[in-house]
Amino acid sequence: MRPHAGLKPYVIVSAAMSVDGYLDDTSPQRLLLSNEADFDRVDAVRAGCDAILVGAETVRRDDPRLLVRSAARREARVAAGLTPSPLRIVLSRSGSLDPGAAVFGPGAETVVYPGVPQVLADRRIRRLLVEGGSSVQAQFLTEGLVDELHLAVAPFFVGEPSAPRFAGVTKNPHWMRLAETRTMGDVVLLRYLLGPPDGD
Repeated sequence: MRPHAGLKPYVIVSAAMSVDGYLDDTSPQRLLLSNEADFDRVDAVRAGCDAILVGAETVRRDDPRLLVRSAARREARVAAGLTPSPLRIVLSRSGSLDPGAAVFGPGAETVVYPGVPQVLADRRIRRLLVEGGSSVQAQFLTEGLVDELHLAVAPFFVGEPSAPRFAGVTKNPHWMRLAETRTMGDVVLLRYLLGPPDGD
């Protein structure tokens, strides 16, 4: 893991997808791509970050709370002088969001930024977790802002061309280094490091 350098936060992109790279299907209900073990892993990653970021469409479709679920992890953050859950960030050019959305509920502060530059300028953020959606992931990857990529691969195919796929249209041909593989039941975690190798 590369240390935080300058003002740019250490950026982790996290996603769960099908074997063929889909983040969801086209049904009204959200497709379950993770299991409890992976949910707990993501919760631990959240607890180790200063902020969690999603796009406006993720808020509208999934209505996430973006909080640390584990009471023990929340208590550990408080003991370290932090808030129980990280700052919640929503990317929205228009700012047109339902004020009753779960992301604006209690448990953590929420800010809405119009773009990535405003996020990177927030001095409070040293570790940033980007959870979605596809276009936001693509933007961070294309602009070379990602330090670490976590892909949880579910054991099935979706095969719907109109369904959202991981990272959308991403222009990032850079080689990534596989840092870890982990099996959680039938779900497999692939953890990649991006950028120059340590020591370069």
